[in-house]
Amino acid sequence: MSLSGLVPVLATPFSPDGSLDLPGLRRLTAFQVASGATGVALFGMASEGFALTADDRARVLAAVRETVAGAVPIVAGVAATGTPTALEQARAAAEGGADALMVLPPFMVKPTPSQLVDFYGDLGEVGPEVMVQDAPGATGVAMPESLIVELSKPHGVGSVKVEAPPTAPKVAAVVRGVDPDFAVFGGQNALFVLEEYAGGAVGTMPACEFTDVIAPILADWTAGRRADAHAAFARLLPLIRFGMRQGYAWAVHKKVLVRRGLIASAAVRAPARPLDAGTLAGLDEVLAVLDLPAAP
Repeated sequence: MSLSGLVPVLATPFSPDGSLDLPGLRRLTAFQVASGATGVALFGMASEGFALTADDRARVLAAVRETVAGAVPIVAGVAATGTPTALEQARAAAEGGADALMVLPPFMVKPTPSQLVDFYGDLGEVGPEVMVQDAPGATGVAMPESLIVELSKPHGVGSVKVEAPPTAPKVAAVVRGVDPDFAVFGGQNALFVLEEYAGGAVGTMPACEFTDVIAPILADWTAGRRADAHAAFARLLPLIRFGMRQGYAWAVHKKVLVRRGLIASAAVRAPARPLDAGTLAGLDEVLAVLDLPAAP
């Protein structure tokens, strides 16, 4: 299994009472595949993975696996604060049918570089391919390019998602240092995706509300129609930026999904915050200009 291309991070739909909305999750998953996604990711930061119980994770993975039915790979996030708990999450994901693991480093106690090499090596033995998630904004754990090169070497570690700004030059530096079969992805909601692709990235992992819009942009870029790609991306950029609002990002993603008819409720779980009136008004202005179609 080799990851590449557009791998959206699924939101986790909730009913107004905070319970899982599995029918909404199935609709959302089917929309990703129909829109050109080459994989789907669960339990990432855009999924409110921090607010999901072990039972939630098992039910979400089962629903997504059933919906995907092998059409695209499933990437399950692992975000634990130590090796034993990370291994527990990884094994549960493997048993549930995940094809790859997107793994944050331990972050409560900041690990040394050698500890990180051991950590990812241990996770690589679980079974599914491991993606290193370089996200210092969320974890406070810095991974310089030279360390990512070392992290690419243990058995079972096959990719990295670079979310340390500025992402584009770091992507290019990592690509130069790793073996050609080690996949380098961009993150940060695809904010600099075209520059990341120019630097050698083979994929991107944004939020999931605009998959049908960004897929043709990436297709234009890959086909050499770069002016078309830049023009279409510039139109999408205000929504991408809006989806990065600290504290409100999860509610932004879900509000757009509600407007597009993909899920029924924009409910989030604490400490994520629902949209206040001012933020909602700003989002309305962005959506009015972008005029996204309702999902089929």
